[in-house]
Amino acid sequence: MSNKDQKALEVYGLTNLGEVKRNLTAPELYEEIIKNGEGKIAKGGAIVCLTGAVTGRSPNDKFIVKEDTTEGDVNWSKGNVPITQEKFDNIYNKLCAYLQQKDVYVQECYAGADEASRIRVRAINEYAWQNLFVQNMFIQEPDETKLANFEADFTIICCPDFKCKGELDGVNSENFVLLNFAKKVVIIGGTAYAGEMKKSIFTVMNYLLPKQGIMSMHCSANIGKDGDVALFFGLSGTGKTTLSTDPERALIGDDEHGWDDKGVFNIEGGCYAKVINLSREMEPDIFATTEKFNTVLENVVMDDGRNVDLDDDSITENTRASYPLQSIDNIEPSGKGGMPKNIIFLTYDAFGVLPPVSKLTVPQAMYHFISGYTAKVAGTEKGVTEPKAVFSSCFGEPFMVWHPSVYAKLLGEKIIENNVTCYLVNTGLTGGPHGIGSRFKISHTREIIRAILSGAIDKSEFMEDEIFGFGIPKTLGDIPTDVLHPVESWKDKAAYKAQLTQLAENFKANFKKYEAGTDAEIIAGGPKI
Repeated sequence: MSNKDQKALEVYGLTNLGEVKRNLTAPELYEEIIKNGEGKIAKGGAIVCLTGAVTGRSPNDKFIVKEDTTEGDVNWSKGNVPITQEKFDNIYNKLCAYLQQKDVYVQECYAGADEASRIRVRAINEYAWQNLFVQNMFIQEPDETKLANFEADFTIICCPDFKCKGELDGVNSENFVLLNFAKKVVIIGGTAYAGEMKKSIFTVMNYLLPKQGIMSMHCSANIGKDGDVALFFGLSGTGKTTLSTDPERALIGDDEHGWDDKGVFNIEGGCYAKVINLSREMEPDIFATTEKFNTVLENVVMDDGRNVDLDDDSITENTRASYPLQSIDNIEPSGKGGMPKNIIFLTYDAFGVLPPVSKLTVPQAMYHFISGYTAKVAGTEKGVTEPKAVFSSCFGEPFMVWHPSVYAKLLGEKIIENNVTCYLVNTGLTGGPHGIGSRFKISHTREIIRAILSGAIDKSEFMEDEIFGFGIPKTLGDIPTDVLHPVESWKDKAAYKAQLTQLAENFKANFKKYEAGTDAEIIAGGPKI
């Protein structure tokens, strides 16, 4: 610890701290984690840490300070709940008092691989393992001189053991995630789920990048040997990570990207993969990271012999692995690529009516982007007894600050300018809803993705769906026609039509909340009933 390190934190009101441990290396952080009793080392070298009672994001505990700079910009909604500056200051001051005499871990890094639009991020952590998570997830500065003179554009202060008093502090529970764009700081407490830090900075970028005409996206991206870039949008369970991690294509990034006038760039420097039921055979690249030094395994079960069980969901179904991109063999080290050639929207349709692949017009692409559809399968969530349609605008509603149409317009402009082809790929069910139908074979899905990325699908003749209007290929390689056209896989054709119509009605009902701020052209991209 140096006096300079102490002084650097006084600007935040953090005084009388214990030791400030700044920019420790991964081995040094491992030592701290073990010394503090925060985690255990598994076979292979990954560090296993538990988050306690909270094992996922706390969407009802996230607030944005409503002040002059954000009042007219933010799409105030269920996902963007306002809190006053006064209430923020009250909690912030208590947090500063809580940290007195406590050691803190500081990590300084970047969000954004593009040097022109990146932001400098400083994370101040109570836990060493969360500081290692930050090191994994954001982009490191190799130049020690620049690091020594680092000045943050945005700061995270994360203290899981500091808890609020709910309504007394003006929040909903003891957990809180408070973003203050005027003070350029996010404070997190009551929850040790590390994903809150990652998603908070993504939320910051989702606010800042569109102000510069840059599209911010909750998607993965990879690049082919010829420089062709593909974007994969999709909610949890749709196969985004699996399908974008391709041995034939270099991974640009796993989850968060920007798209500017030069092309696509990764916002992060690592991956935060869901690892429940991960197998060495189906996802070898991601599985290998669970046996590597640097990886943080979050809420993964480990036995006394230091063996992890990725099939065990006794702690949570939301088990995670955080690892630097360099842990994947086939990556694009710059974190950047050119203009996308293809955009793929992934969905898991548990109703069994959407085709495995559909070609979208530009208005349809913007409509489906705003909709962000997938479906929960019966039995995967408490209280869900039958398939349930789920919509998350822009495939990342909790992290989008502006009205969804702002992001959709930016996307539409870039699709047109760069002649990008867009597809909707269903990785869900066919032949009937959950309990009757079966999931599309992963081999068929992979063949579809290869056909899109190689351009082979362009040779297909397309037919227009009578309700959704998108184009369905009549034939595609060796894929059977009853797979390409779900109606052929349903025994009861009337039931298929009724289910397809009901899904279209679900789309239209969901979209009503966005119509007030959305262009007619985008609305026209929706289904016709």
